[in-house]
Amino acid sequence: RIAAARWPEKETVADPSQGVQLATMQELARYWGSDYDLRRFETRLNALPQFITEIDGLDIHFIHVKSPHEHALPLIITHGWPGSVIEMLNVIGPLTDPTAHGGDATDAFDVVVPSMPGYGFSAKPTGTGWDPVHIAGAWIRLMRRLGYTRFVAQGGDWGAQITDVMGAQAPPELLGIHSNMPGTVPPEVSKALASNVLGAGDPPPSGLSADEQRAYDRLSFLFTKGIGYALEMGLRPQTLYGLADSPVALAAWMLDHDARSYDDIAAAFAGQPVGSLTRDEVLDNITLTWVTNTGVSSGRLYWENTLGFFDVKGVTVPAAVSVFPNELYQAPRSWTEQAYPNLIYFNEVDKGNHFAAWQEPELFTTEVRAAFRSLR
Repeated sequence: RIAAARWPEKETVADPSQGVQLATMQELARYWGSDYDLRRFETRLNALPQFITEIDGLDIHFIHVKSPHEHALPLIITHGWPGSVIEMLNVIGPLTDPTAHGGDATDAFDVVVPSMPGYGFSAKPTGTGWDPVHIAGAWIRLMRRLGYTRFVAQGGDWGAQITDVMGAQAPPELLGIHSNMPGTVPPEVSKALASNVLGAGDPPPSGLSADEQRAYDRLSFLFTKGIGYALEMGLRPQTLYGLADSPVALAAWMLDHDARSYDDIAAAFAGQPVGSLTRDEVLDNITLTWVTNTGVSSGRLYWENTLGFFDVKGVTVPAAVSVFPNELYQAPRSWTEQAYPNLIYFNEVDKGNHFAAWQEPELFTTEVRAAFRSLR
């Protein structure tokens, strides 16, 4: 299927402003079709304990790794799109067995990493209703089913939204949350951003600080030019038949998440990986989506969602936030303190992009340990 790809002509500009560049895709296809080792990935994944449990009539796949250390803190981590549990494979070891990775046993976690409905090895919903609020409730039930009477939650991308909703639902077992893509945008800012998307062009609220203005400008760009994939999946996910029919179409769609991440992924296929985001890591994620035929089913989550991606969700439990410099937007501390009234940790790190755990596993692990240390 890879070798049979029909290619378009080269883009008419020298930069990626028209989308994923032909040279990147042809190198990806060459490596995927000739050198990529699926069995390596299969062996890596199968080395972890994995399970299926039914929640609300849907089979949910999850990885569950218990720490060898006593008094480990249970942690559920939720991935995003176009990711999967693959994003978390490099952090499971350091989080569950910190002493084997230069850490302290007192920072140990039991780690649960579920596949969201319609992603990877979880079942595909056959009806509507599996939105982030439903998934958040399902994750709480999953942790209870595993026997945990106290736990913490972490997420980025969709995982950040689901984790925020868990923090708003505030079950008694949930000690706190950590986000690497927090929902901090105040209502008045969200309203102005929405007007820009609709073409009204309302000005930003007055009195924004330099950090807040920078965040506003970045979000304004994202909503008008930077997340076309999200708009398409939010409106017409079923139209994307190419994601089920062509591995090359699927790969291009998944690579084009955001400009900063794409730059790093393109560098990986040019032989210059940034952090741990190697071409094998990228193709592990794409291959999992291809073989499970979840390109369209994963996109339906955008159609189901009714919440503002970056909006305040009403979290009441203790919350921790790590801001990565190449995230979709850099959450200002002022907005973060308003969004999370019980903010216990805030840190701006010096490297990493939207796929924080995937690209910078050591830094991500350090942040998660620090985020939850006061809740043990």
